[in-house]
Amino acid sequence: MIPFLGPADPFPPVEQALDDPDGLLAAGGSLGAKRLVEAYRRGIFPWFNEGDPILWWSPDPRTILRPPSLHISHSLKKKLKKGAFLVTIDKAFARVLDGCAAPRDGESGTWLSAPMRQAYGTLHASGLAHSVEVWMEGELAGGIYGVSIGRMFYGESMFTRRTDASKIAMARLAAQLERWQFPMIDCQMETEHLMSLGAERVPRRQFVLEVERLVAAPAPPWILDDDLAGDAAHGPGARGREVEGL
Repeated sequence: MIPFLGPADPFPPVEQALDDPDGLLAAGGSLGAKRLVEAYRRGIFPWFNEGDPILWWSPDPRTILRPPSLHISHSLKKKLKKGAFLVTIDKAFARVLDGCAAPRDGESGTWLSAPMRQAYGTLHASGLAHSVEVWMEGELAGGIYGVSIGRMFYGESMFTRRTDASKIAMARLAAQLERWQFPMIDCQMETEHLMSLGAERVPRRQFVLEVERLVAAPAPPWILDDDLAGDAAHGPGARGREVEGL
């Protein structure tokens, strides 16, 4: 039985999370910025369907991706070298959330409900949630967003509208995080796609201890290095579109 949190109730120790379903720790509470930051600092994240109570998770083992271990296929390497795209950071956060919230093929709902999007929008406004956008021919082709505290990045979701756009976003994000000395990206739950990209599973205790150290490190300015951006001719200005932050 998991506890139902009141507004001021602390999270229980992550070791109390259920084995089935794996990692379910608590329900209730709120999606306020303070609560979310506390959760991420402790290796806990929210994940629930629209209409359900807020559910908090800390699975064991935890799926992570170490930036130097990202698998980049030969075809993607060619596309990255060609550079027929533009990559930006935090230029269209709300639009990336909308893209991630759109139902996938064969699905009718989304876990990114309006309250969840509002919560991550608040974290973005406070400089703790970030998006990476990929533009092709002036259009938003794909992207990824997540939460960053200190030198720890928690990947939340990604989407693509053009072939390989989300993979380009991940490749550029991983390259930038490696330069900033981020040792890992939290991927939360294991999927076949993530494992094909080079993700690995680590014991929860190891993950939590590493997170405790990383969130205390100084955070870098979230500015993408010029050589990772690609070709500006393919970005939002290519067709005169207005983009938040530009």
